[in-house]
Amino acid sequence: AFASLVFTVTDPNDLSVINEFRKGLENPEVLKWPENGGDPCGSPVWPHIVCSGSRIQQIQVMGLGLKGPLPQNLNKLSRLTHLGLQKNQFSGKLPSFSGLSELSFAYLDFNQFDTIPLDFFDGLVNLQVLALDENPLNATSGWSLPNGLQDSAQLINLTMINCNLAGPLPEFLGTMSSLEVLLLSTNRLSGPIPGTFKDAVLKMLWLNDQSGDGMSGSIDVVATMVSLTHLWLHGNQFSGKIPVEIGNLTNLKDLSVNTNNLVGLIPESLANMPLDNLDLNNNHFMGPVPKFKATNVSFMSNSFCQTKQGAVCAPEVMALLEFLDGVNYPSRLVESWSGNNPCDGRWWGISCDDNQKVSVINLPKSNLSGTLSPSIANLETVTRIYLESNNLSGFVPSSWTSLKSLSILDLSNNNISPPLPKFTTPLKLVLNGNPKLTSNPPGANPSPNNRTTPADSPTSSVPSSRPNSSSSVIFKPGGQSPEKKDSKSKIAIVVVPIAGFLLLVFLAIPLYIYVCKKSKDKHQAPTALVVHPRDLSDSDNVVKIAIANQTNGSLSTVNASGSASIHSGESHMIEAGNLLISVQVLRNVTKNFSPENELGRGGFGVVYKGELDDGTQIAVKRMEAGIV
Repeated sequence: AFASLVFTVTDPNDLSVINEFRKGLENPEVLKWPENGGDPCGSPVWPHIVCSGSRIQQIQVMGLGLKGPLPQNLNKLSRLTHLGLQKNQFSGKLPSFSGLSELSFAYLDFNQFDTIPLDFFDGLVNLQVLALDENPLNATSGWSLPNGLQDSAQLINLTMINCNLAGPLPEFLGTMSSLEVLLLSTNRLSGPIPGTFKDAVLKMLWLNDQSGDGMSGSIDVVATMVSLTHLWLHGNQFSGKIPVEIGNLTNLKDLSVNTNNLVGLIPESLANMPLDNLDLNNNHFMGPVPKFKATNVSFMSNSFCQTKQGAVCAPEVMALLEFLDGVNYPSRLVESWSGNNPCDGRWWGISCDDNQKVSVINLPKSNLSGTLSPSIANLETVTRIYLESNNLSGFVPSSWTSLKSLSILDLSNNNISPPLPKFTTPLKLVLNGNPKLTSNPPGANPSPNNRTTPADSPTSSVPSSRPNSSSSVIFKPGGQSPEKKDSKSKIAIVVVPIAGFLLLVFLAIPLYIYVCKKSKDKHQAPTALVVHPRDLSDSDNVVKIAIANQTNGSLSTVNASGSASIHSGESHMIEAGNLLISVQVLRNVTKNFSPENELGRGGFGVVYKGELDDGTQIAVKRMEAGIV
């Protein structure tokens, strides 16, 4: 009987803690515990207490309206596994839970605790559920989750809504392999979702409505959490695009990204998700509104080109939005590029011609980064593109060479890579300040820096000032890339000297033969064109031409201002000043030196008249053989 009495008496330490608990309450009578003491683990069993032998394992007082602080030695209940204090009016400082190694479920939410100790989470190695929601903890400075919590490897549910959590989201939360529910809404969290959340097994993630600067950065990582059923990110500063991989979240039923800075087109993968709820309001989404499969969807206050699901955008709008996607959506352009008409005057950096077609893209120093989109090739009327002094990289798309009206392309002071495409029309291409490019690609010649350009159209929203370009080139059809230039110039360094030597050898031999033959034939009749000085008595429209005829020994003469080309034979061309006349033409205009075209005879030959097709009057003197 004595042994039985010993094993039914509550552990003295546990009994001391419970008595302090009751003494601290303003309304202990609500508990209906014996007023004159007793044995919580004895008979009769105290309400709201669960014991195992002499040790208290559970305290369950949810929603009783209890008021007052908790005893600071609560962690002496070393066998405590369940603590249910939620929905009361407990206040003051939370006691440390350090050492409660068997505690599995702790519900402290919806109370008025105002302080949490630094070692609160130490040693909670069996913790599975912890709720601290709706407590004004450290209201002035806020507080952060300590690293000690990561030792709670069994943690499944962690809810801390509106309890003044501050600072970045701890990275270790993303590595907790058992964590399925993480609800941290309405706190002071800031910064991005850490990369450690990649492939996390979370089913519910609430990070919405952070005060202050709010959370920010990309939401790409959430597309890897394939177990998610509820994702709330609204009321923050998240930016970038909704990842296409969001469609991989096949269990997702509730998605809210309302009131952020998200941009870009709505991915088709999201539109095809059979969600219960989808909230896209108050962002900067662009392009068409797709046909959503979600049961309830809202997409107000965005920059869509249309308001009706399934309606398409104008082709020029889509081309510019794809360009915007490539340069990572700078905020100024996102704010102004909205609607379905880029020529309405609101689109910053865009000018249009009289036909309301895009003619100029003028975006220097516009915080552009990323790469150039091939979609610009769809803007067939564009004549000038100014993209200097940005942070663009990659290649110039080959599709841009199809822009037949493009006359100026300024890419100076970027980080463009070779090779450059071969443009089929002359183009002023400004490339200085691109360290990966040489300054003058093959097929391109220096262009004057003071070249003028047409004024912008009246509908222009282009900045009024144009920075001066320090160097530029004219890119001609067939121009080659800098890489090809380098390789060909190296070959030329080796080939040119050898070719030059061989050329000298081959020229020396016929020259020697020619000199020898000339010395033998110096008394023969001339077989080449002879050019005489201009006769000042003739009018400006008259030229004289001399032609040596190898068959009959006769000679004709050219006299003109300027120089003349000398050739032999009857198939040659004669150049006099700006005139280039073939022998066949001379025969035609003189009717094959007909007597009816004869003007007169002299000591050196017969002169014939003629008229060229353009009305120019000529006189051709056909000289006697042997006269030079």
